[in-house]
Amino acid sequence: MTATLSFEVRELIPYINWVYFYHAWGVKEEQATELKEEAQKKLARWCMEDGKKATFRVRLFGANSVDEDILLYEYLSDDGGYSYTTLYTLPLLRQQREPYLCLADFVAPLEFPRSTIGVFASTANFPTDGLLEQTLADRLAEAAAELGHEITRKEIWGYASNENLTPQQLFAEHYQGKRPAVGYPSLPDQSLNFLLGEILDFKSMGITLTENGAMIPHASTSGLMFSHPQCRHINIGTIGKDQLNYYAKRRGMEAEVLKKYLDVSSI
Repeated sequence: MTATLSFEVRELIPYINWVYFYHAWGVKEEQATELKEEAQKKLARWCMEDGKKATFRVRLFGANSVDEDILLYEYLSDDGGYSYTTLYTLPLLRQQREPYLCLADFVAPLEFPRSTIGVFASTANFPTDGLLEQTLADRLAEAAAELGHEITRKEIWGYASNENLTPQQLFAEHYQGKRPAVGYPSLPDQSLNFLLGEILDFKSMGITLTENGAMIPHASTSGLMFSHPQCRHINIGTIGKDQLNYYAKRRGMEAEVLKKYLDVSSI
């Protein structure tokens, strides 16, 4: 099941987490009155301009885990279930220190009934002429992911249909499940974007990837969605040589190639 949503700027403003906007500028909120006023004026102008929209896409899969791999199954919309045809395999990484967690731990093992997980991306493909426009576009892409995740939980996936949270509660992740993004500590392998781009058809969203897996426009984000109540963000941390070689084999890539995506050039 795939859903693509388009959001007007005015819809996204309540979902902007200004803390990260100020962080990008290296200032604290109480020091940024003039900056926020300028940002709000820019947002008001964008609200009046045609074509200023952000795009969010999510694709739901049936899923099982096998050690650190997640198997993604085809969704059968006619009967609301999933087939056992494995469309994609997502090899992930496990912490090499306590509590030795991997995101695959929050997906039902192969011998159990299937879980559901989501693959998502969002982008705010706005012309950006300066730092203010770029940082605002970044926040709008993240806001689209926040709003899109909320709609997914409540309507598309529907596992939290009665959820009723304020924006501040959303920013604090008081909802069930998690939305780890590629390039962050839970999913440090930037090359996963090539697989997610295939799964979600980034090109049709106006997203391209650099040779290092970075998303263009910069105001874009991608990742996975989990519904498990105990799912948490984890920090994979240091990746050893043996782990790198094992992971490379599962990814079907050379370990030397993966190094540049994982920032482990010292191995």
